[in-house]
Amino acid sequence: MKEDIYKQLTGGLIVSCQALENEPLHSSFIMSRMARAAKEAGGIGIRANSIVDIQAIRDTVSLPVIGIIKKDYPDSPVFITPTLKEVRQVCATGCEIVALDGTTRVRPYKEELAEVIKQIREEFPEVLLMADTGTLADVSFAESVGFDIIGTTLYGYTAETAGLNIATDDFAHLKAVLALTKLPVIAEGKIDTPDKAKRAIELGCLCVVSGGAITRPQEITKRFVDAIESLDD
Repeated sequence: MKEDIYKQLTGGLIVSCQALENEPLHSSFIMSRMARAAKEAGGIGIRANSIVDIQAIRDTVSLPVIGIIKKDYPDSPVFITPTLKEVRQVCATGCEIVALDGTTRVRPYKEELAEVIKQIREEFPEVLLMADTGTLADVSFAESVGFDIIGTTLYGYTAETAGLNIATDDFAHLKAVLALTKLPVIAEGKIDTPDKAKRAIELGCLCVVSGGAITRPQEITKRFVDAIESLDD
């Protein structure tokens, strides 16, 4: 089964269909329609946040789903599927891949990531586990504790990488990740143009994830507005 999923994802685009509670499109129905539109345009997978969105999307399209739960805890900066509880909840939806924070940062309740993965392997042996990483140290750590897939999701979003862009210097960080790990790599994080997505695949990634540039109209609109308003400068 796992090899079948890799085959389905190889060389394609995964569309992140997410809208947080404070965003205009926050609705599991709307996200399911976003997923349908992505599939009709040739997307080969969906990344989705929350149990209700994952379920709605799985009811609407037959594409592989990378499922997550975003949740904040007061004792840790880790918020992407942060504890064993959330990992179990996402696994129970039946989604093919569960993504979780794969950084070296202290987790909520000081849970040990290796123990979380060990437990999930026993309970949900068919689920692929994706590590959302920020640094090269995270990549090495994630591989050592038993993840199936490395994602570059948090590059530019952790304290050590804040403000960095994955496309800088012709994807220098992505090249380093690909050289460091033998695991399949999914390029994610600021892949906001078709050319960037194409280049990530050319470099050897399994596939790419793009989100805001496709599914967040307020961000897309702002790019146009900012460009027009710059004429006044």
